[in-house]
Amino acid sequence: MDIYRYDESLRRKGFKRIAGIDEAGRGPLAGPVVASAVVMPPMKKIEGLRDSKKVAAKERESLFFEILSCCLDVGIGIIEADEIDRINILRATMRAMEEAVKDLSTEPDLLLIDALNVPGIHIKQISPIKGESVSASIAAASIIAKVVRDRLMRQYHQVYPEYGFEKHKGYCTKEHIENLLNYGPCQIHRKSFEKVMSLTLPFRELNETNREVFGGPGKNR
Repeated sequence: MDIYRYDESLRRKGFKRIAGIDEAGRGPLAGPVVASAVVMPPMKKIEGLRDSKKVAAKERESLFFEILSCCLDVGIGIIEADEIDRINILRATMRAMEEAVKDLSTEPDLLLIDALNVPGIHIKQISPIKGESVSASIAAASIIAKVVRDRLMRQYHQVYPEYGFEKHKGYCTKEHIENLLNYGPCQIHRKSFEKVMSLTLPFRELNETNREVFGGPGKNR
């Protein structure tokens, strides 16, 4: 499918300022969920633009700069792990998308959101399934969100080098699981995720045992 043809067909219907929206980071065990909103210019084509999951990291960086150099507008929304734990990942994803739209300099007249409707945004929305493969605007947003999140995870790697965030970006890899078992969760782990909860249970039990044996804040001795 020609991902540019889809967006142009909507422009011919009168939607002049179309924002594609996508997220990166719904599935990982650690780190934020990042959403991006991108308004691409009419008739502009970027060679190789496609779903970020189908693009190698080096090419994503190249596409990232090409999108930023030509897009009419771009917005970013970031929801950190503690907020994800508080409101759940679906709501956090929608909140990140809301923030991305608010971060745009001018309000769009149509939002194209990958397979999701966001009730908190009162702008007309279309939610195509597998939107990154359908719409150039959504594909562009997927690249921006993915590159921004990967950069954030590389920064977190400097703070928590023992977890290997620079490599796996917080996803559920064998290395990440082993490091979670060895070190327990850090501040950016999503404690509400079942996998994190089950893997860190021994650490919680050990802490409870230590408090019983050695006492803790507020404990009578």
